[in-house]
Amino acid sequence: MSADSQSKTETSADLATAKTAGSTATAFRDFTPYKAKKNEEYMSEGQLEHLRNMLTAWRQELMEEVDRTVNHMQDEAANFPDPADRATQEEEFSIELRTRDRERKLINKIDGTIERLDAEDYGYCDTCGIEIGLRRLEARPTATQCVDCKSLDEIKERQIHG
Repeated sequence: MSADSQSKTETSADLATAKTAGSTATAFRDFTPYKAKKNEEYMSEGQLEHLRNMLTAWRQELMEEVDRTVNHMQDEAANFPDPADRATQEEEFSIELRTRDRERKLINKIDGTIERLDAEDYGYCDTCGIEIGLRRLEARPTATQCVDCKSLDEIKERQIHG
């Protein structure tokens, strides 16, 4: 093995290690895409179960993040004598709390999606009624519109709000 190819191998290994160590791999992002069976109907039991598992794993992941934040804030809360240190800590906590608030809203959206799944009103566009599509739902399980309707809504939004 030449020195060049050895250094390339080491670099690839280092990158793989760095990606693994620094990645925020999650159950939601690391799912296995659903493989539809031949002539399988849209929103079959298998597809619904797959999407339900994705949603519950995503919800569980977000709930664990909330618990970690609470524990972190309790453990890290300190009364620093230096005003700059106190301000830094308060800013960090503020950012964390804003993030958790967005995640709380997402959890509510996931809960609503699970309710739609239970009511068998899932997977079809709220605007036009056509199939949203399995791949879109895997990418965004809480989607309520097909790509075309969502694109039109975004165009209208840009026209209205600039």
